[in-house]
Amino acid sequence: MALEMDGNSKKFFVVLLVISTFLGSVGQLFFKMGLSDHVETKEIELIAIGIIAYGSATLAYFYALGRSHLSWAYGFGGLSYVFTSLLAFAVLGEPVTAVRVAGIAVIAFGTALIGAS
Repeated sequence: MALEMDGNSKKFFVVLLVISTFLGSVGQLFFKMGLSDHVETKEIELIAIGIIAYGSATLAYFYALGRSHLSWAYGFGGLSYVFTSLLAFAVLGEPVTAVRVAGIAVIAFGTALIGAS
């Protein structure tokens, strides 16, 4: 059973879950870059970086999950849409439409509500 969190530990786990979600998105970015047809670096190196980032994200998530409520921790996974869209736009030049921005805003707001609960 998960332990009850005081204010400081809750802040710590919020930060840990945000970092975990961001690292998962970074991992996805490197997977995509490693699987693209037009990369300059060896594909295996990019995929390896993705595996390291994604693996680190998973370990951080496991740590937080073991010490918090599943319904609370899992809600932070929605941030992956936010981070992945921003990274895809900034690094890969993928378009971000107005509808996607609206969806990202709703997800970010929902995640903030979950974090505050």
